[in-house]
Amino acid sequence: MQQSKRLKHIRKQVFLLGFFKIPMLWFVRPKVISIDEKECVVKIRLRRRTKNHVRSMYFGAMAVGADLSAGLHTFYFAENDQNRMHFVFKSMDCEFLKRAESDVRFISREGNKIKEAVQKARNSGERQNQEVLVDGVNDQNEVVATFKMVVSVKFK
Repeated sequence: MQQSKRLKHIRKQVFLLGFFKIPMLWFVRPKVISIDEKECVVKIRLRRRTKNHVRSMYFGAMAVGADLSAGLHTFYFAENDQNRMHFVFKSMDCEFLKRAESDVRFISREGNKIKEAVQKARNSGERQNQEVLVDGVNDQNEVVATFKMVVSVKFK
């Protein structure tokens, strides 16, 4: 599938997932900026819904961005097997380096690791765990948060 068509398809899937299955996605309204074999970028706007009491991005909204950027890679590599694949995040370790006072882009550059975990899970039939890193970057290209997450993938 052509990259722009694939991106439109993924954006539609995220919209439907938020509307029907995960209301938090609908509430925060993340936007998928790009996705390919190596990198996935998701943007969350700083607005009333995503702000905390000190006018920076609420950590829950940031967790949604990190979750989605890493999780979309899993779907990206298991596109033909989505009905059989199950994945969850087992853990999340986050470090907030500075206040996110603008829109934040969540960048996962762990496509190769996720691809290997999906392939191992598909071939072995056993659950595979893989640690992935996600960076939260503000409008000035400063890293405002880092997320270390463990994704767990299994095929039925």
